[in-house]
Amino acid sequence: MIHGLYRIASHLLGPVLSVYLNRRMARGKEDPLRFSERMGVAGMARPPGRLVWLHAASVGESLSLLPLVDCLLARDLRVLMTTGTVTSAKLMAERLPASAIHQFVPVDRPAWVRRFLDHWRPDLVLWSESDFWPNILAQVKTRGVPLILVQGRISAKSLAGWQKARGFIATILGHFDLCLGQTPDDAERLRQLGGRDCRCLGNLKQSVPPLPCETAELDSLRCVVGERPLWLAASTHAGEERIVARVHAHLVQRFPALLTVMVPRHPHRGVEVQNELKAMGMTCHLRSAGEVPADGIYVADTMGELGLFYRLAPIVFMGKSLSVEGGQNPFEPARLGAAVLFGPRMSNFPDMVPSMLESGAGEMVVDEGDLVRAVAALLADPALLARRRAAAQAWSEAEAGALDAVMQALSPWLESLDARP
Repeated sequence: MIHGLYRIASHLLGPVLSVYLNRRMARGKEDPLRFSERMGVAGMARPPGRLVWLHAASVGESLSLLPLVDCLLARDLRVLMTTGTVTSAKLMAERLPASAIHQFVPVDRPAWVRRFLDHWRPDLVLWSESDFWPNILAQVKTRGVPLILVQGRISAKSLAGWQKARGFIATILGHFDLCLGQTPDDAERLRQLGGRDCRCLGNLKQSVPPLPCETAELDSLRCVVGERPLWLAASTHAGEERIVARVHAHLVQRFPALLTVMVPRHPHRGVEVQNELKAMGMTCHLRSAGEVPADGIYVADTMGELGLFYRLAPIVFMGKSLSVEGGQNPFEPARLGAAVLFGPRMSNFPDMVPSMLESGAGEMVVDEGDLVRAVAALLADPALLARRRAAAQAWSEAEAGALDAVMQALSPWLESLDARP
């Protein structure tokens, strides 16, 4: 019943959805040049051949699917990737292989979904995480297209919420022929909510190649930094920048030449962060303004440069883990051999965090004072820092086997596509 009401409402509210999208565009949250894609209008022709459609909501999800994209292209399949945010579209323009296609996912209105599917006619759909759009998934299934959930994610909080609408979520999950959870807990929650053939084969985020960087820019920054002690606060959120600044103020008393690099999760906040730190009396330099690291704090408010700074900094603190709940991906700096620190609020990585702690690949800090202690200990003891970096590298390399297992699970559907003329 809820499914039917949703379908009717999404059909009748077309004018309201258009107004909503126009307001998002005015706030910079939609691409005006590709706005029609959100209404299912294709931005290019469908390529001939067998086409696999992968969908990811935003940046992190789309990055985790890139290894799958490479494997599918290697099988001579055509690949369409959809995302829903301007930021992810810009990133896919940089990272998606040239032979793959990116489009914005259509808003979940029946007519717009039909228009999208009529044009692209996918032969297989791989849907990621928990971006469940009822009309899209129902229409894919109605057309007889195999539909597989990869990187499926259901938090304990989401489980409790969905249990109040069990019939609705069971209908949605029932469209999937296979549900691959990121973790064993995710697979079990998917099963509890009505998913079929729910398994955990590992997390594709741990199969992603190391983040890229410009070698010349890395060499340039290393020359500027020289032998100065350095640490990085990555993907920080509002409130955490002030914490990092106070940590810097404590550490610089013991390490006078210290350079603290800060990468806000949302680069557009760079000037806001700079003003906030200056109001605290901190010396602050802004990368987007063309400034280079000098004394004080360097705010790297640019897009797509985390790979650069993970290589530059031997110590990395992951944001969204002290003053904000959830955490950011600690696998990425570990993959590049950084000693990784994070706060206690890492609920987005319920399996990864215990594994890192057990192997010595990461350290949890409970508050601001603990962060001061942890960074100081690593800066003061090169042998300890070297051990922690080696442990992070070894752990990340041991965890990177999920891609092969996922491709093996997909093999029945892929072989069916291969058999077609």
